Amino acid sequence: MKLEGTPSEQLPDVLATGKSTASYVLVSLSGREPEGRDAEYIEWHSLDHRPEQYRLPGLRHSIRLVSTPACRAVRAANEAPYDQVDHVMNYMFTNDGEIPGFNALGLALHEGGRMPLRLPSIGFVTGTVAAKVAAPSAVAGAEVMPWRPSIGVYLIIEEGQADASNLIDVPGVAGVWSIDGQPAPEPYAGDFTGSRITYCFLDKDPVETAKALAEHVRKRWESGAVRGLLAAPFFVVVPFDWDRYLP
Repeated sequence: MKLEGTPSEQLPDVLATGKSTASYVLVSLSGREPEGRDAEYIEWHSLDHRPEQYRLPGLRHSIRLVSTPACRAVRAANEAPYDQVDHVMNYMFTNDGEIPGFNALGLALHEGGRMPLRLPSIGFVTGTVAAKVAAPSAVAGAEVMPWRPSIGVYLIIEEGQADASNLIDVPGVAGVWSIDGQPAPEPYAGDFTGSRITYCFLDKDPVETAKALAEHVRKRWESGAVRGLLAAPFFVVVPFDWDRYLP
């Protein structure tokens, strides 16, 4: 539908009422379930593990993403080890001080027999939110883009940091959040300083939108100052339709 009214970014009185406190992002990257039990995993994680995380006062949001064969076919960048990624779990915290509690909760659930399935881990990326922008057609403001319903996300992981605000010009992109990488806290190994993770929140078909986005992201890499490691569309999991989108 065509949304009416003045976009939030043009309404100072709306902007003055507050902004999101989600500032630290933990991205868990996983491969497909070895025995083809992806839907079973998604169902368990969505109904059991993921809601338990909201016990943590600093967890503001979480998003589960899945890549389908059609999504894979239109990746603009797919470097190892990210070429093995089919599942992405995104946790948005107020700050990195929430990670010890996050780890303690995971251990307690494991000891309670509440973690029957695991996906092959490809790794973790962590960082702080650096930039937010919303397309005028979305009407809702950049601060609330992760909470605005999305069909999917176009996820970009890059070496180097480049402005991604122009990606809202691509039809289907409702908003963009960029996260600057940083050293991961224990027990998540890796230093992502100098890298950038970009979320393009999509309100049109991710595969078709990815085709249009590919030209734009490849231009970002032409100078060599920024190198694309992963640029790929993903679908958001649909509750109680767990097998709609599978690797």
